[in-house]
Amino acid sequence: MATFTKTLLSGSTNGKSIDVTGTATGTAVTVHTAVSGTSDLDEVFIYCQNIGAADAQLTLEYGETDEDGHIQVTIPGESGLIQVVPGLLIQNSLVIKAFASVADVLMIHGFVNRIS
Repeated sequence: MATFTKTLLSGSTNGKSIDVTGTATGTAVTVHTAVSGTSDLDEVFIYCQNIGAADAQLTLEYGETDEDGHIQVTIPGESGLIQVVPGLLIQNSLVIKAFASVADVLMIHGFVNRIS
């Protein structure tokens, strides 16, 4: 039987928000590094809020930097938490990174259910 363990996003300090400071792939911030190996899985839930007045586009590099692996969503200005990743799976030490169309206005929150 599988065991689920709720854990913080690895890019978060003590569960605090992750400030999306980068505006391109080369300056993307690490949101989460998946569990190593292929036996266990991380079920990832990511939410984003925009503290700026204008809309901003969030780009998540979900395990790869190619556009095929991007998740893109526009986060409305002065919005509360909007779900961006609804429990997608990742493993094998793949990394989720984030950058935005505007620096320092998007804040990422979330958690991981580690399935072993």
